[in-house]
Amino acid sequence: MREKNKQFTRKKALALVLLIAAALILLIGLRWLGRDRGPDVSTTEGREMFLKELGWEIDTTSEDCRNIVLPERMDGIMADYNRIQQDQGYDLAKHAGEECRQYSYFVTNYPNCSQTVIVTLYIQGKTVIGGDIHTAEINGFMHGLRRDSAE
Repeated sequence: MREKNKQFTRKKALALVLLIAAALILLIGLRWLGRDRGPDVSTTEGREMFLKELGWEIDTTSEDCRNIVLPERMDGIMADYNRIQQDQGYDLAKHAGEECRQYSYFVTNYPNCSQTVIVTLYIQGKTVIGGDIHTAEINGFMHGLRRDSAE
């Protein structure tokens, strides 16, 4: 009976190097996909941190939370509102008819404003899908979440 040749050839070495390289690429890719993508907005602390990164301070004791279903169609006032969302990189039309959680807080550091200012976030799971800064007064305002849109 003939014994198989168990020598380490160049071909085997190349295959081993390629296998190790592929494993490293896979591990790096998986780590990149799972990397930290910001605060966990499913928690009050995470939402507070998310808004702080945008320059807003909130009163967490003012939190109001409700489950809502977004409209099936974005027309009329909702179309106008969705334009605000699109200007900041969100699009509620992609979530039409879906349920989400709506969180609202009083903003405590809005510049040069004597009115009560409210921030609203729309969240699915751990993802912000939209939001705004506004006042409830008749002569109030509404704009996107970015602080620079307030100044």
